[in-house]
Amino acid sequence: MGRVRSALVRPWTVGVLVVAVAAVAFGLYWFQPWKLWQDETVQESLPAAAAAVPPDPVETPSGASSAPPAPSVPTTLASGELISHEHATSGTVKLVQLADGSHVVRLEQLDTSNGPDLRVWLTDAPVKEGTAGWHVFDDGEYVSLGKLKGNKGSHNYALPEGVDPARFSSVSIWCDRFDVSFGAAELARA
Repeated sequence: MGRVRSALVRPWTVGVLVVAVAAVAFGLYWFQPWKLWQDETVQESLPAAAAAVPPDPVETPSGASSAPPAPSVPTTLASGELISHEHATSGTVKLVQLADGSHVVRLEQLDTSNGPDLRVWLTDAPVKEGTAGWHVFDDGEYVSLGKLKGNKGSHNYALPEGVDPARFSSVSIWCDRFDVSFGAAELARA
């Protein structure tokens, strides 16, 4: 009788073990807990204006030449300080217009947790303190500027052509996998 019972228990035990191993593997893939101990630091400088050939001096009617106009420089249109949501987050966000007319969102001195599928979103949602602000950024209009390059450092994210930055008022470090904000900044116009 003992052998019959042992033979019946083995397939059930093997099935439970297979399900448990699959659940652990899926959990590790989905949550990626090792990222909590891995930092990715990225240091990028603000994109510089393309080196242009200075125009020839302009000759005035009196025969004197005037100096060419000064080159355009990047201009900060709006900025804000990151606040923490799901994870402790700090740093400065700037919306910058480059000399060629394009725009970038610049994260400076970013410090947040690493996580799965983190994105930088430009949004029209208000930034709210605490848990009330964790899930608001996908309720309205937003533009994903791409994957977060690193959870520490300073980096740039180009706005896609045709996106009007005036329509957006905040930036979120968004975890696309869990639909939650790690941190966000309200953009105050300069």
